[in-house]
Amino acid sequence: MFIDTHAHLFYPNFNGEVDQVVKRAIESDVKVIIVPATDLISSQQAIELTEKYENIYAAVGVHPHDSKEWNDNIINKLEELAKNKKVVAIGEIGLDYYYDFSPRDIQLKAFEEQIQLALKLKLPIIVHNRQANDDIMNIIRKYKDTGLRAQFHCFAGSLKDAKELIEMHHLISFTGNITFNKAESLRHIVSNISIESMLLETDSPFMTPVPHRGNRNEPAYIKLIAEKIAEVQNLTVEDVARATTYNVYKLFGIGSKPPVSFTYKIGNSLYINVTNRCNADCIFCDRKGDAVINGYNLKMKKSEEPEAEVYIKEIGDPKKYKEIVFCGYGEPTIRWEVVKKIAKYVKDNGGITRLNTDGHGNVINKRDITPELEGLIDVVSISLNSVDPEQYAKLMRVDPSLHAEMIDFAKKAKKYSRVVMTIVGMNEVDSEAAKKFVTDVLGVEFREREYFS
Repeated sequence: MFIDTHAHLFYPNFNGEVDQVVKRAIESDVKVIIVPATDLISSQQAIELTEKYENIYAAVGVHPHDSKEWNDNIINKLEELAKNKKVVAIGEIGLDYYYDFSPRDIQLKAFEEQIQLALKLKLPIIVHNRQANDDIMNIIRKYKDTGLRAQFHCFAGSLKDAKELIEMHHLISFTGNITFNKAESLRHIVSNISIESMLLETDSPFMTPVPHRGNRNEPAYIKLIAEKIAEVQNLTVEDVARATTYNVYKLFGIGSKPPVSFTYKIGNSLYINVTNRCNADCIFCDRKGDAVINGYNLKMKKSEEPEAEVYIKEIGDPKKYKEIVFCGYGEPTIRWEVVKKIAKYVKDNGGITRLNTDGHGNVINKRDITPELEGLIDVVSISLNSVDPEQYAKLMRVDPSLHAEMIDFAKKAKKYSRVVMTIVGMNEVDSEAAKKFVTDVLGVEFREREYFS
């Protein structure tokens, strides 16, 4: 099931057809539509749509095109409208220096005052940005530690901007423009950020995806955008739908958190949620937060951790999957005996295994466990995170001495399994230095994994 987070169903070219448009959306597995307004009149119209259709929610706000008449009375009226129970955001707001329909100083004033309204009401914002990237980024940086949450709709910045926004806990969305032939740069951004940081949107009636380009856009076409994201990210459409649906819950509060998953499928791999416990406390890990990945809830207490037989039953035939991955939000080697029992079953039945670890397994188990990898674990993926022990300690909130333990684990593990060292793609981490260290010094493989908030 999909959620279209951006469809202007109040536009005149939907007049008399909204019933049919909503019906087609439902038939196309679109379970929720968010209608962002562009001025006071459309804010009221969006709310009226929520009253008529159970699956429609609204955002209220003044678009930069319509901010030329901005005054205190407008912000007061928006605040009243935003109190409606089906208003989930302030938007569409932002800056547009392409058309300049409103003076830039007025656009800036309206944008900031609507951000402040969103903070007051504890609502997220939906941001429009067209050729105003520097000002948008500078303004958003000002609110970094305020709790502001935003959707950057029809994303118009660079990959670096996207990663910075994600580090500030904002979400990114792309329209049908990612399906256009000349959208390689947009697809490059899509391929380099995590699905955990994305939302789906059509921007109806605009930005119609291929093969309907040239016609009016509508929410029923959201699957075409999801398919393109899935293709670029090597995921299934179901992965994209599930992850982005949870992201809507996380940002807009629509829906609910899913039940705990002991195993979870992403692409053609099956992941084993071994434990939520960890000896580290990484700053980029949501283990103590929601602990949701790709729409799967991995949050479980020690008392809820299953025995090996539960996982084995859920795995079934391991040959159905590309690989069986011991992962989750905790450190799998904390339950090393359970991991080994599951891995033996997988290998005995023709499957491929991978262990995602922080490389502290020898310390945790108080012995060298690397010889036990042989014949059980095909690939060991180890979180290097930084070549600098002090930065490593800061990122993972561990003693710096564990950096050497992790390196030692990698050196020993490569005798028994294929080893891949990884870092999280954060601006402060020197990925080139990490890659050089991994390939030239350790002689193993290197991978940079996406950061998501």
